[in-house]
Amino acid sequence: MAFWLLVVVAGAMAAGPANERLTTEYSLPGEPGAETAERIVERFGNGGNQAPYLVSFTHPDGEQAAQGDAAAFDAAGEALPDLRLLHAGNTGDDAFVTDDGSTAYALLFWRWDETATSLPTDRIRDALEEAAPPGSTVGVTGYDALAVGSEEEGWGVLAEVVAGSVGALAVLAFVFASLLAFLPLVVAVGSIMATFVMLLGLTYLGDFSTLVTFLIALIGLGVAIDYSLLLVTRWREERHRGRDNHDAVVVAMGTAGRAVLVSGGTVAIGLISLLVLPVPFMRSVGIGGALIPLASVAATLSLTPALLGGIGPRVDWPRVRRENTASRAWTGWATRVVRARWVAAAASLAVLLALVGAFSGLKIGLASTEALAQNGSAYEDLHRLTDGGVPRGTLTPIEVLVSSDDADAVASDLAGVDGIDRALVSADATSSRDGESVVVLIPDHETVDSASVDVVDRVSERAGDLDGVIGVSGVGAMQSDFMDAVYGNFPLMLTLIALLTYVLLVRAFRSLLLPLKAVLLNLLSLGAAYGLVVLFWQYGWGSDAVFGIPETGAITFWVPLLIFAFLYGLSMDYEVFILARIREEYDATGNTDLAIVQGIGRTGRLVTSAALILFLAFAALAASPATDLKVMATGLGFGILLDATVIRSLLTPALVSLFGKWNWYLPDWAARLLRVPPSPVAVAEPEPRPVGTGS
Repeated sequence: MAFWLLVVVAGAMAAGPANERLTTEYSLPGEPGAETAERIVERFGNGGNQAPYLVSFTHPDGEQAAQGDAAAFDAAGEALPDLRLLHAGNTGDDAFVTDDGSTAYALLFWRWDETATSLPTDRIRDALEEAAPPGSTVGVTGYDALAVGSEEEGWGVLAEVVAGSVGALAVLAFVFASLLAFLPLVVAVGSIMATFVMLLGLTYLGDFSTLVTFLIALIGLGVAIDYSLLLVTRWREERHRGRDNHDAVVVAMGTAGRAVLVSGGTVAIGLISLLVLPVPFMRSVGIGGALIPLASVAATLSLTPALLGGIGPRVDWPRVRRENTASRAWTGWATRVVRARWVAAAASLAVLLALVGAFSGLKIGLASTEALAQNGSAYEDLHRLTDGGVPRGTLTPIEVLVSSDDADAVASDLAGVDGIDRALVSADATSSRDGESVVVLIPDHETVDSASVDVVDRVSERAGDLDGVIGVSGVGAMQSDFMDAVYGNFPLMLTLIALLTYVLLVRAFRSLLLPLKAVLLNLLSLGAAYGLVVLFWQYGWGSDAVFGIPETGAITFWVPLLIFAFLYGLSMDYEVFILARIREEYDATGNTDLAIVQGIGRTGRLVTSAALILFLAFAALAASPATDLKVMATGLGFGILLDATVIRSLLTPALVSLFGKWNWYLPDWAARLLRVPPSPVAVAEPEPRPVGTGS
């Protein structure tokens, strides 16, 4: 306990510096669009894969935009470093004025600062207001300005953790009905602080994404509480059966503690598998995320037994609920599922397969701007432009790096590509340096998903045949690169995670069939969770009602991967919790159906409570104003609820009952290889004794 007190103090000191060292870098080294973007940033100090800001001057009472607006844009540009401005004055294109002539706008390409904690919109607005023509109104918008959400800042990480903790405490109070409810929260604090200590050290070895902070704070909270909940529940059960405190701790560690170790391994495997992807920020999330189960397991298996061995009996007060008998409700439920196993399996599979069917309509990309901020100045400024005839493709232009001598010819040719509204070549010195220039193409529509990004592919194909073209970049090109680099390697990632998980579970359950079922059901559960995300967000069947956000039209390219990496291991936790107890009961009774009833009776309330705690943590994460974080949080929440209800409470017991004695088969050769006792198939299982009250 003294050691963990030091860890908490060190973690409190490390959290701030660790957060300051995190970055928002999303580079894709080795991909053509990424290499072109890097060259553009190196040459011009801005742009590349970074969407530009749309800055504007609007004149009152419908007054025509003055010719002096070009000079005002240039004056604002001189006050800001390392930017590139395209407007009517330096491109000769009159499309930079809205249809009613009252608003003049410009494209402002800014250099992305991966260490910045906020967007530069305030700095840009200040420079524009200093240079604005008399009486005009300044506007600043763009994809990034819209993506951070409305002008409401949201709760912040600390407030979200507090909200998640309050919800978890309410669930724990129901489960224990005693002061023991506070113990898993204490363990979770130690786990989270230990994670920040480790993260700070790792930031000196490489760059880590800012996403890691949210994951540590909220997923770390739920995971640590779940693991400690499992161990404390088993300790309490053994105490109420009559064991003294020391023996109860030992038995809990030998049973529930072992399940926690296996569960932590499955979560870590899911995250470590991200290392096979050639994307630095995804690898950083994998490494940083893997710290969560590592710290959670360490805290659960060292701090929890120390607390139980020291103050456990004293805080188990008042003893409103006792654990010496299985839950009557869950025992009855499991009995009915076993009796109607064919119906239960068919019904649950039908629900899951229907949701998997919805998953087939998934579009990968970025959320449309309509699904981003729904209020605030960026939202109003965008609609002022689009209502004036400015195409939404202006938010996601395509940048083509060319030889300066060929810029006009390339622009003229690429302007004719299907889906391109116009091509812009700036005469300003900031757009041409060292014999290279950037031609900016404006698509008809936003290039934000796997369907609308086709225009980028057409531009890249045509540009490859033109003299002087060095490369194609932009937001759309970044998506194409990501699809090739990440989803092209996804089969390798899936194979790796499935194989490692299968081997780990074969050793844990001493069975060849149960781990295979667990892996396949996990993949089915993930597909169903993706289906719910598609319905809720991509099609908007719920996002507007719950969050006031219309359909996104696509799911941001990195979100499905992070949902997979985390949800694969988190949902496997419940499989391990349940099957470990069923295996224990089977070893004691030799009867599969009886083991299922007793195992579900003992773990049903536990798994439901653990899932609810994680769901509340994800709900707190969904309070973030950023749409992408909301999508990820709801996807994880959907997956946890599906897994704890349809999968673990219905389909798992039904299938285990159908498989019968073959659940427990582990041949001698496999047992020797894994260094565990063999598990031969029983000739016949004994008749089950009456069930319903105890084990």
